[in-house]
Amino acid sequence: MKALLYKEFKLAMHPICYLFIFAFPLMILIPSYPLAIGFIYVLTCYPILFLGANKGQQSNDLLFSTLLPVRKKDIVLARIITVGILQVVFIAMQCALYPLALKINAEMSLDTGANIPGIGLDGFVSVLAIAIIGYAIADLVFFPIYYRRGKSIVASTLLMILGFVLYLGIFTIAIPYIPGCEWYMNFLSKSGVGVQFIVLAVALIIYAALHLLVYRISFKELEKVDF
Repeated sequence: MKALLYKEFKLAMHPICYLFIFAFPLMILIPSYPLAIGFIYVLTCYPILFLGANKGQQSNDLLFSTLLPVRKKDIVLARIITVGILQVVFIAMQCALYPLALKINAEMSLDTGANIPGIGLDGFVSVLAIAIIGYAIADLVFFPIYYRRGKSIVASTLLMILGFVLYLGIFTIAIPYIPGCEWYMNFLSKSGVGVQFIVLAVALIIYAALHLLVYRISFKELEKVDF
């Protein structure tokens, strides 16, 4: 597994993926920028990683990997771990930048005399929980479709991003306008930070469980591919 992960980061990973992961978290520093939007940029690394700009699909990376003396399930697991590391680094950077973002919003509010809305800690934790589950759902869409034929990068990417955007839209924009969902908004606004961290812990458990399902479905799909 160590050798496969080394291949992922040294051969398969295009440098622009690193740019995306380390640059786009800085958008949290933009006053009043919609926090949930930033999480979509991690998903834009997928086609770059799998296509690789003449490194991935175009140079038959998957075929090359299957010719190595490794199990197909390990090939899938290495790629899932690679994507998971990208997601973790992105989220970690956003968490690290969050205090600075609050400070920038507060100082701009003082300087301009206007109330520039930021996002409180309870809201920030809630968005993290929503995004983490969203990543698991996105991977559940992307990986099985891609490994079904070993080259369905366009269909898997489009369906993944569309599903993730719809998911975020429902939980961050649409729900306040859906009759009967007032309990959800009340929960977010009145439950407190402690409860939100419990929700985050549950989200992490769901993330792990869904990725176990992603792994099992994906390597079974890859086993059926005849190169």
